[in-house]
Amino acid sequence: MIASQPVKDKKTMLMCHFFNHRNQVVIARISNIPNWYLERVVFPAQRFLFEAPEDAVLEIHAPEQGTIHEDTIPCRDLCIEVEPDSIN
Repeated sequence: MIASQPVKDKKTMLMCHFFNHRNQVVIARISNIPNWYLERVVFPAQRFLFEAPEDAVLEIHAPEQGTIHEDTIPCRDLCIEVEPDSIN
């Protein structure tokens, strides 16, 4: 008999929404989840919808006065409710 390793529980994924209210382009990035990475350029007044693990943290990088400014937002705070019928 060959035993395989148990299947790890799939992380709960959240549908999230970020709105770039700044007057400049920002980079939205999630890098705190092992083996999982997300990075997107988000333009001013653009909405960014994405799916992320529930313990993910969205980092916002933007140039401000010659330096890179970083905000961090837990993805739980960006979570939106999606009705199952609207996904398909």
